[in-house]
Amino acid sequence: GTCRYMSPHAYERRFPTCHLIPMFVDSEVLEETESEDGSIHQVQRRCKLDVDAPRLLKRIAGVDYVYFSQENTLNKRERTLHIESHNETFSNRVIIHELCSYSAHPENEDWTCFEQSASLDIKSFFGFESTVEKMAMKQYASSIKKGKEIIEFYLNQLEEEGISHVPRWTPSLDAPSSSVTTKPVCATPKLLHLELPVTPATENQTGTPDDKLDADYIKRYLGDLTPLQESCLIRLRQWLQESHKGKIPKDEHILRFLRARDFNMEKAREILCQSLTWRKQHQVDYLLETWTSPQVLNDYYTGGWHHHDKEGRPLYILRLGQMDTKGLVRALGEESLLRHVLSINEEGLRRCEENTKVFGRPISCWTCLVDLEGLNMRHLWRPGVKALLRIIEVVEANYPETLGRLLILRAPRVFPVLWTLVSPFIDENTRKKFLIYAGNDYQGPGGLLDYIDKEVIPDFLGGECMCEVPEGGLVPKSLYRTAEELENEDISLWTETIYQSASVFKGAPHEVVIEIIDASSVITWDFDVCKGDVVFHLYHSKLGQHSSITTPGGNNVQLIDKSWTIGLDYSMVESPLTCKEGESVQGSHVTRWPGFYILQWKFHTMPGSASTNLPRVDDVLASLQVSSHKCKVMYYTEVIGSEDFRLVCVCYQMGHQSNFNYFLNHTVYCVMIVLYHHFFPFYIFCIQY
Repeated sequence: GTCRYMSPHAYERRFPTCHLIPMFVDSEVLEETESEDGSIHQVQRRCKLDVDAPRLLKRIAGVDYVYFSQENTLNKRERTLHIESHNETFSNRVIIHELCSYSAHPENEDWTCFEQSASLDIKSFFGFESTVEKMAMKQYASSIKKGKEIIEFYLNQLEEEGISHVPRWTPSLDAPSSSVTTKPVCATPKLLHLELPVTPATENQTGTPDDKLDADYIKRYLGDLTPLQESCLIRLRQWLQESHKGKIPKDEHILRFLRARDFNMEKAREILCQSLTWRKQHQVDYLLETWTSPQVLNDYYTGGWHHHDKEGRPLYILRLGQMDTKGLVRALGEESLLRHVLSINEEGLRRCEENTKVFGRPISCWTCLVDLEGLNMRHLWRPGVKALLRIIEVVEANYPETLGRLLILRAPRVFPVLWTLVSPFIDENTRKKFLIYAGNDYQGPGGLLDYIDKEVIPDFLGGECMCEVPEGGLVPKSLYRTAEELENEDISLWTETIYQSASVFKGAPHEVVIEIIDASSVITWDFDVCKGDVVFHLYHSKLGQHSSITTPGGNNVQLIDKSWTIGLDYSMVESPLTCKEGESVQGSHVTRWPGFYILQWKFHTMPGSASTNLPRVDDVLASLQVSSHKCKVMYYTEVIGSEDFRLVCVCYQMGHQSNFNYFLNHTVYCVMIVLYHHFFPFYIFCIQY
């Protein structure tokens, strides 16, 4: 058959010059070879670049242009294109090494995978080493951003010429076997890295079909996705499966964060990881089961779910003009209101899943109808506005792309004042979904009937459908609570978590001591790396009453004295575990001896490559930015005594650990023990009833 594998052919059109890259002045072919069977084609070029450098620096260096050597290897049999380049100019002062590769996607022949890496080593450059370093990073980052645009330009050029498919290479019957092989890729430190797309994971995911690339699944549950968008989803999901050992969100949830950042992988991954950490810290996954609305909310909160709109989206109605915001804040406090709004959002996600099944098409967001009749200056009470802004901030960060449309009806004259206060805190993409009607404009053309079926329009808006949303009214002052009571309530709700936070600084690890009386107890841990990279250790020491070890309180606690000698005063009982930013780690240890066990999180500094002294990207970035060398972890640890669990064991194949968090967060004593993990691939859960 044939495949749309045209990126290598589009790439070749960049030479000998490329008007899309002004700094690329010229290139010449030095050598060109081809294997006997025609499967491998190699080209060596010398490229001339006009680097965007200060005039003074060029005069000091004595050059106007710099030259690079480039070797391209196209393997038609393996369907790969490898590009390797290095600088000729100033090669005794600066070493630049770049690797790129194009390959056909193993799951979808219409896709091309692209990977790029580079390293930079500046030995000396007339005292301008820092300037050259910054210039190199700036220009390399710019070329990465430009790369996709250039390839698409030449792909479109090929299609305009009528070339839309390139036949796959097949060997001729009488052709000899290939005598040229592709050069192996050297293991060099990566200065900057961009990768597109990778092989999708094959593990099953709860609530979604096994085949994540199945076209019917995409159409049925996710909606229209371009190949690039589908690739981003697969890559982000695979990264989560590798870094978050426990439960990961469904495809629909991941897709919301990608859409919120226009499918920018790095930005989407950053906000998604922050949100997952937030959800875990405050156990938001269990909010619908654990949160019970106070009676004052049931009576005076003027919001509720009401059927669905014409597109099948769940419809939420909020009669904000009838709500006594001051009374609710004075009676409940800011945190209770926030919890209630979060429960509404969680319920909205659940209803979207239900409507997806009912209507047979993907429904990932809901419609909100806000009735402002009755809105006046009392709604602009400062603590109430502050609570509203806080709620908007949390919802924007953790529920992106969940609002499909916001219909604001009967907006009074005071509304522009409120809008001026809150609009800066609302994402621009979200603001585009707002439709605002003054007076009875919603009843005319382009109004409510365009979005909601006539038979479900609420009675208070002139419809015939009875709406069960509370009418609100003033909250009795007898229900008001003192500022001290509200503060204590807010603190209680905010700190209602089994997790603790800790900062880890370079040279200042965070340590937690656990005293074990009975051997064969089990120490369990569950932590997320919120910022930076850390190394996790578990040590044992018999010292205690004769040392400074005490149960710590506070942050940045160091318990291991610098005078201690490992192997004498304390010993390592678990192999060091390097954990990257964004990773979620769970584990356990069966204690063999009584004494003190110390959990340590230490700042991780990557060692230099064994084969080269080239700097890592982390080191380069650290030198360009003002950094506190600070990491942050959020952790939970528990000790389970040998007498506290029964031998009721459920065995799971390696990798199916998502139940750990479920048991742990439901306060069931649970321990995950890896028995002879090099030989027997089992996780064993021991549960006390």
